[in-house]
Amino acid sequence: MTRTNTAGAEVANAAEPGDAPGSGPAARRELLHGLPWLVWRRHRTFLRLALLVTVVGCAVFAYQRIGLMDFLHTRGTTPDSEGRLGNDFQNAYGRLFRSGSQLLEFLPVLIGVFLGAPLIAGEQEHGTIKLVSTQSVSRGHWVAATLALPLTVAVLCTALLSAAFTWLWTPAHTLAMGGDWLTGGAFDSTGPVPVAWTLFLTVCGIALGMLVKRVVRAMAATAGLALVTSLIWSELLIGRLGTLRSVSYPYGGDGPALPPDAVRIDDWVSTADGKLYGYGTCVHGDAESCRAKLGIVNRVTQYFDYGQMAGMQWLGAGILLALTAVVLTFVVWRAHRRPL
Repeated sequence: MTRTNTAGAEVANAAEPGDAPGSGPAARRELLHGLPWLVWRRHRTFLRLALLVTVVGCAVFAYQRIGLMDFLHTRGTTPDSEGRLGNDFQNAYGRLFRSGSQLLEFLPVLIGVFLGAPLIAGEQEHGTIKLVSTQSVSRGHWVAATLALPLTVAVLCTALLSAAFTWLWTPAHTLAMGGDWLTGGAFDSTGPVPVAWTLFLTVCGIALGMLVKRVVRAMAATAGLALVTSLIWSELLIGRLGTLRSVSYPYGGDGPALPPDAVRIDDWVSTADGKLYGYGTCVHGDAESCRAKLGIVNRVTQYFDYGQMAGMQWLGAGILLALTAVVLTFVVWRAHRRPL
């Protein structure tokens, strides 16, 4: 029995009779089987913590749903005009939904920074990655094992937490987070979006670590990238994932009766043939003459309906996963073709 140090840890290679120590088919099989264990051992603290958070989070969401369903069964889900139901709901469950949403929004960033960025950068910084070329395992197998286990654990944890939180949030979506499922936090913390963000930021962290070759710098770069992409996502992309619905009503009439689960996006004024002007058009000076000159007779409200949410989430997740595939392809190509 010999022990070969690969990537800074010990892996046992069992030799079959007649094989030279550390060589032969048995040694190669043992080394390949030992790579996942090696990756787990090097990152076991963070991976165990992620699994613990997942178990506790899912248990809390499942337990809280029992009381939530009793509350909704007794009080209903349609907000009243006086706002009493909304206030009572916020007092009882507001903190729970805020905390759950924040957990699922920040978890992909934490995984990308503390797991993705150091994954290869740590090996490069300490020089242990140079030992890969001296082992009987190919670089391709090493890259596959290094990426597969952390990404699998990251996806599993995020998917379970997202499923549990979605299960908790769905029956109360008209009350939770002010009923704003688009910008209130629910869009980014339910369904496939958290999983897609986790994969994207983790793979980007791995790529940045491979390029920077220093753990702290890679972690800082990953955090910066997460901030920039989050701003692009919220300010530029999220509102383009679905088609806005519109409702028109007379200029001097009462406002539209939107569905209780709709998210109001923008208001306009319009002509009879549908030409839109900004909501503040013709509000100063001789407003009536201004509106008559432009032909403004209606107000228009644009909104997203709750029924559009799932499709918008899957479209957004698809974009993130496509970007993830591009970055992952680059990581694998560079690991195969360029010196690490």
